[in-house]
Amino acid sequence: MNLRDSLLAALVATIWGFNFVVIDWGMADVPPLLFVALRFAAVVVPAVFLVPRPDAPWRSILAVGLFMSLGQFALLYLAMSAGMPPGLAALVLQAQVVFTVVIAAGVLREIPTVAQAAGVTLGVVGLVVVGLGRGGHVPLGALLLCLLAALSWGIGNVVARAARVPGGLSLTVWSALVVPVPLFALSLVLDGSSAVSAALTGFSWQAALSTLYTAGLASLVGYGIFNGLLARWPSSAVVPWVLLAPVVAMASAWAILGQRPNAAEAGGGALLLVGVLVALRPPRLDAGSGKSVAGARGPSPHLAQSSPRR
Repeated sequence: MNLRDSLLAALVATIWGFNFVVIDWGMADVPPLLFVALRFAAVVVPAVFLVPRPDAPWRSILAVGLFMSLGQFALLYLAMSAGMPPGLAALVLQAQVVFTVVIAAGVLREIPTVAQAAGVTLGVVGLVVVGLGRGGHVPLGALLLCLLAALSWGIGNVVARAARVPGGLSLTVWSALVVPVPLFALSLVLDGSSAVSAALTGFSWQAALSTLYTAGLASLVGYGIFNGLLARWPSSAVVPWVLLAPVVAMASAWAILGQRPNAAEAGGGALLLVGVLVALRPPRLDAGSGKSVAGARGPSPHLAQSSPRR
């Protein structure tokens, strides 16, 4: 990616990293599925009346909303409510990088370069190190829910990439239409009408600020930029940047919540950072032709076909 888009990707990773602490901070007295429904209601209204519908089929818009928004965040909020700490949730969720690259390679034929594959591998090793260091302190159900959230996000990334919608903000807003009503209804069924009513009538200022951050910055700004990047660049070039989010999450959880990372978390976070740097290393140029080369076989024709549209 060029410098401008690389900086935008780093900004998104920072916003999303801090987002985990904000979610944990605001969700204390609100059922998780209701909290997700309120978040995406704030994303949709009033933006859906101001932002034109994206130039994409409805099936693509709804599929992005189903996997990238509804599935990912319903499962993530449930995982955190079940005992997944914010810093560790951010790390486990980055399994989406592996899911995205693998699914994109199989479905879109976007074969990752050697550097991208090596960087993702280092990132996975970092996740394993952290998991081994903290896995025994986390309920298995919460861990599985977080991994399913990562899978849902990975599928959503590939759908968004395949749609190639020029305006990332429009896709973010309109795809969010599928979230509030189903999750509000599901919260009524699972949590009961009395719990939902009590949460709405006693909605705290912490919950309100958390909703504003998650809806305004994490969803509208973050996913608006992220979906735009996916429309211009291959998934394997965009998604590895998100590996920086756990580093931000761990640092902010330490500073704000007093959750000091142990040696496994610190070491795993360092491996994640190295993985990002390796994955985003520009391809070397052939001295004779001036063309980029990706290993001995040359660049993948599928990556060449996925260059950004002008």
